[in-house]
Amino acid sequence: MTPADQSRRAAEICRLAPVIPVLVIEDAAHARPLAEALVRGGLPALEVTLRTPAALDVIRAMAGVPGGVVGAGTLLTPADVRAARAAGAKFGVSPGATDRLVAACEDEGLPLLPGAATATEVMVLLEKGYSVQKFFPAEASGGAAALKAIGAPLAQVSFCPTGGISLKNARDYLALPNVVCVGGSWVAPKDAMVRGDWAAITALAAEAAALR
Repeated sequence: MTPADQSRRAAEICRLAPVIPVLVIEDAAHARPLAEALVRGGLPALEVTLRTPAALDVIRAMAGVPGGVVGAGTLLTPADVRAARAAGAKFGVSPGATDRLVAACEDEGLPLLPGAATATEVMVLLEKGYSVQKFFPAEASGGAAALKAIGAPLAQVSFCPTGGISLKNARDYLALPNVVCVGGSWVAPKDAMVRGDWAAITALAAEAAALR
């Protein structure tokens, strides 16, 4: 899969909803009901971060949920890419981008949202063919104002900003012409998962899905 193909597919996934839930899940038993709750609320694209021992099992479980498109976040190494792909991930998200990581995603045919935080990083990825990128860490890197400024000279790049985004500031990003969606964890609070309050998560997802 070429970078251009990857970016086209990443853009399609990003356009499914205004918010991609960024999920850190400790218990694989939560995977299926959580995915069902988020999809029911209107958020089909799901990013499972590879930050817990359960993450790959979570991806496997979520891959079978009708209407869902599960991806793997926090991709750091080629081994992460291969494991995520084997578990059923349909897209990948990385905090930054290295040549080895990018090559592994291309080899595995895994659409990638590579992370960038500066104009130089954005330009390097654009030069490789990536026209859809993750702006991370969004708030710490200057927020919507910084992304708006980057968009002026680099209008051909679209972004999924992630990091510090909540219901409170999501609209600031979504109003920008170079933003296709945002990534956020607020739609799947840990306490609701522990309680098994899937209805509350569906309500949060519906609220997020209505942002645009």
